[in-house]
Formats: sequence, structure tokens, C-alpha cells
Amino acid sequence: MSWGYHLILDSAKCLPQSIRCKNNIASFTRDLVKKIDMVPYGQPQILHFGSGNKGGYTLVQLIETSNITAHFVEETNDMYLDVFSCKYFTPADVEHMVQLYFNPENKLSTYLVREARTKEQQTLHLKKYGNNELQ
Repeated sequence: MSWGYHLILDSAKCLPQSIRCKNNIASFTRDLVKKIDMVPYGQPQILHFGSGNKGGYTLVQLIETSNITAHFVEETNDMYLDVFSCKYFTPADVEHMVQLYFNPENKLSTYLVREARTKEQQTLHLKKYGNNELQ
């Protein structure tokens, strides 16, 4: 049985002004939470910190089913977003919102179904599916 769904989205060359604007990041967060049908737990934390090539805004939004986090790298105009939830969401909806708010030149998406297994469960899984972790 799967426990959660995790989208890792790396976005290259976003519009510079979009990742440097706290209000834009806040609007993105509110609209993303609605789009993927989640319930926010409190307000998003959006803080600017870091130095050199690590500087930029970082976003943390708790949701009732887990969290949404992102870091916006000002030196390269890249964004690194994680959406994790035990409630299913559609990854394409997240990608659409990222395109709408940050307009990256390219996106690299990794989608994981998360599941903790006992050793016995892992052994049974491997016997049934082999090393194919997509099952």
C-alpha cells in the first residue's frame, strides 16, 4: 500500500522577476494548493536568505496531508520544487501552475510513490515484481 506521492520538479531559467517577487511566490502557493485540492495548514513561509550562488527565496507551505517546499536560485533563475502528500494529486496540474507563474525554459520532473516496507514486505515485493519499483 502506498503512503504518499512526491513530485520533484526542477525548473530551469525561470523569468527573473517571477522568482524574486515574494507576492508572486505567495500567489503561486495559494493557487497551487487550490489547484491540487489540498488544505493549507497555516500561512506559507517565504523567506529570502543565503549568500552567493545559494541566495534566493525559500518557500515552505504545510498542508494537511504533508508539505510543499521550493527554493528559488537567483543566480541561475532556477526553481527546485517538492510537493509531497499522502493524498493523490495530478503532477501535470503542478507543472501547469509552475509554467503559469514562473515560465521556465525547461522542467525536469520526477514522480515517486512513497511506501515504507518491512523486510518481509520488501522480500515479497521483490519476488513478485523484481527490481521494478514502479509497481
